[in-house]
Amino acid sequence: MLTMLNNLEVRVLGSLVEKQVTTPEYYPLTLNALVQACNQKNNRDPVVSFDETMVTHAIDSLREKNLVYLFYRSGNRVPKYKHMIKEIFELNEQELALLTVLMLRGSQTVGELRERGARLYEFSGLDEVEQTLNSLMSKEPQALLARLPRQPGHKEARYAHLLAGDIIIDQTSDAGSSEGKEIRRLTETERLLKLEHEVETLSNEIKNLRQELEDFKRQFG
Repeated sequence: MLTMLNNLEVRVLGSLVEKQVTTPEYYPLTLNALVQACNQKNNRDPVVSFDETMVTHAIDSLREKNLVYLFYRSGNRVPKYKHMIKEIFELNEQELALLTVLMLRGSQTVGELRERGARLYEFSGLDEVEQTLNSLMSKEPQALLARLPRQPGHKEARYAHLLAGDIIIDQTSDAGSSEGKEIRRLTETERLLKLEHEVETLSNEIKNLRQELEDFKRQFG
């Protein structure tokens, strides 16, 4: 059965794969480099603003699922991280490239995937892209992506990965928009992660207020 990921884990995993191919000299990635990779503005949709705490939570979860490994280089005590998605899902280079682009930029057409995936793998043409998509859709024991229903006003069908669960299409979205509104179900893990992050932020703010109050009492008490 396919291991379900939340959207934060998907971004972390996709960023690791991308950097392995595009900047191999810096791979595996440190935590700081991975945060920057997740938050970069180019080749990302949506653009996010994750902090180290959020990314660390995602890394811990991905390690439990054997999708990310902690790595130390000889003579360097700084921890680095590398992905294992290719081995876990038994992907070839073409499949890994398309799945990564879908993880980082959301649903796309065949043409968009060929153009944007060229940074990771040089496809010979649209036929090879389509063959690779079909292979990912027929993966056993469970498909890794799906072909989405063609939306009104759009000539081509789009494809989306299924690593974060099923896709819900907003049928009321504006047909003239370039992407349409694509909504993913937030997994319970993601909801808890966001809530935990908010609680931690509020806790730090309360500590700061208490410290300011104590300082005020000492100064004017």
